[in-house]
Amino acid sequence: MNIRPLGDRVLIEPIEEKEQKIGGIIIPDSAKEKPMQGKVLAVGKKLDKDGKAIPFDVKKGDTVLLPKYGGTEVKLGEKKLQLVREEDLLGVVEK
Repeated sequence: MNIRPLGDRVLIEPIEEKEQKIGGIIIPDSAKEKPMQGKVLAVGKKLDKDGKAIPFDVKKGDTVLLPKYGGTEVKLGEKKLQLVREEDLLGVVEK
């Protein structure tokens, strides 16, 4: 099954942060913060008033910074993905 985002939405796979153990303390999953980075899997199609396509600032394969809260969580098989409006993305991570 594939998901194609509609409008100005972007489908993102959150990048899980590695588990840190400091001083032998393990933080349970429920207390961990949501991932702040993700990989763009697909983008929708933005149109202007005349129906012409407007290019996105992000493209498939980009690593982006996500807001802590927002977007819609989607489950595709065992993967948890996020559908986020492009305007809600905080930035693109450049290497």
